Amino acid sequence: MAGGGNDKFSVLLPTYNERENLPLVVWLLARTFRDSGTDFEIIIIDDGSPDGTQEIAEQLEKIYGSDKILLRPRARKLGLGTAYIHGMKHATGNFIVIMDADLSHHPKFIPEFIRKQKEGNFDIVSGTRYKGNGGVYGWDLKRKLISRGANFLTQVLLRPGASDLTGSFRLYRKEVLEKLMEKCVSKGYVFQMEMIVRARQLGYTIGEVPISFVDRVYGESKLGGNEIVSFLKGLLTLFATT
Repeated sequence: MAGGGNDKFSVLLPTYNERENLPLVVWLLARTFRDSGTDFEIIIIDDGSPDGTQEIAEQLEKIYGSDKILLRPRARKLGLGTAYIHGMKHATGNFIVIMDADLSHHPKFIPEFIRKQKEGNFDIVSGTRYKGNGGVYGWDLKRKLISRGANFLTQVLLRPGASDLTGSFRLYRKEVLEKLMEKCVSKGYVFQMEMIVRARQLGYTIGEVPISFVDRVYGESKLGGNEIVSFLKGLLTLFATT
């Protein structure tokens, strides 16, 4: 039975300079899963953060136990897609949750993801900022326009059948995520978009849950001009090849 019973949820948390955010997001995740009686593990994939994120993760592993917190670091920054592949190698759950470690995604939505998955027996449940009572908080107008514009362009060019393509708060069946990772070639912000496009191609079912996205509490945003150019290049590549 999906979303309960013997199911186990593995949360993949790629980190880079998140020492202030990590203890709080881990505490919120642990509380959310324990309150709902759900089996879980949190896999922290740190890409050689110079700010001491890894040391914080080691402390969290001692506090919560190495069965609940698994630190699986890498020597340097190697990208989001490879971080998920690395994390999945160590995941023992039959469902995978991917989310940001910077508190922009609140764990309180995870039980809703699980309920949605169970209701429709979906292969993927994606958090959406653009449906129902979903929304974005803490962004300036420029950032909102970039996000909306990117999403609109993607909808027009790719017709993916999901309302939020660039979001990174999702629940996957583990075997579905493994299959998608084999197919995806994009890096950076295009990666999340390609995952949904490929999922549709392969006939996987996608449910959506409205979420509130809140801009990071501590640290600096990692979205810059290079990422925007990369996104546009990736979008055109996907348009030409799908």
